[in-house]
Amino acid sequence: MARKNKISMPSSGAGITRYFDEYKSKIEFQPGHVIILTVIVILIVALLHLYGQRILNLI
Repeated sequence: MARKNKISMPSSGAGITRYFDEYKSKIEFQPGHVIILTVIVILIVALLHLYGQRILNLI
């Protein structure tokens, strides 16, 4: 009688595709490089907010 309450999932993995098993990128970044690049982009955006209007008026 306990078998009536049992729920079973299909053995196919419920349709989940695992892409990371199929493809490995040739380009890899180290975490330190990503952090440095992020800081540089933040600095550029901040400088453009401060001095961008002056630079555009000179051109």
